[in-house]
Amino acid sequence: MNPIPVEAPTALSTRPTRPARTAAKTRSHTLPIGLTTFDPITLAEMDAVALLSRSDTKYLLRVEQLTEALPLLSQHYRVLEVKGARLSPYHTLYFDTPEFELFRWHHAGGRNRYKVRSRRYVQTNASFFEVKHKLNRFQTIKERIATHDLVTCLTPEALRFLRERLPAGTERLQPKLWNLYGRITLVNRFYPERVTLDLDLRFNTNDQSVALPGVVTAEVKQAGRVRPTAFVQLMHRLGIRAGGFSKYCVGVSLLYPQIKHNNFLAQLRTVTALADGGNHGTH
Repeated sequence: MNPIPVEAPTALSTRPTRPARTAAKTRSHTLPIGLTTFDPITLAEMDAVALLSRSDTKYLLRVEQLTEALPLLSQHYRVLEVKGARLSPYHTLYFDTPEFELFRWHHAGGRNRYKVRSRRYVQTNASFFEVKHKLNRFQTIKERIATHDLVTCLTPEALRFLRERLPAGTERLQPKLWNLYGRITLVNRFYPERVTLDLDLRFNTNDQSVALPGVVTAEVKQAGRVRPTAFVQLMHRLGIRAGGFSKYCVGVSLLYPQIKHNNFLAQLRTVTALADGGNHGTH
């Protein structure tokens, strides 16, 4: 079974777009069993571990594996709680050039690469316009500005922000891909580390949409190089290997098949197997 096509929430073009309200209302996120045993942490308390300059380690797993892992982590982590909820819906819109230059840089394996996105945190109604700059294997820098609403086309403010951070040609960026999911955020009690767990991934563009049911993308974000914290050690014990994974690149590969993506075929096979119920992680 391949990733499941679902109804697209909206068209995507160079004009302002956003997920349809009706689609957002019908989208549900199931809270994994075991998360209720974690002590909460607030957004204000989490400011101390923003980790905008950090190392990232990524894992892919099934939601059943996450359910197995969570009870073993509550002594080491707290969970972000916003307005009484521990799973937060995110709406993200990625930008690229008409020729997908940012995607192609990633596909070529270059360490000096960028992602540009607009993101809305649905529960708090906060929106940001962001640039993620991957400097090398161990360092990612994220810079962002708060925006009144989710940016769906480049405003003068967004252009000024980009010109100071990207190579020439930013004026040619346009919206390319919606990504919607629910996120759980764990915060280490003893070390500057956050672990984000994204569930119910869905990608949309134009009249197409694809879902990855049952797949969880986990990202460990730490200051400096990766340390063998409780989450990292648990992934190792469960046989779930760290590996490269980009939501943007996977989404483009699935919904823009005409764009060369052979370097991501291993990732696509893994997420397809996981969506089909396979019980294994990234290899």
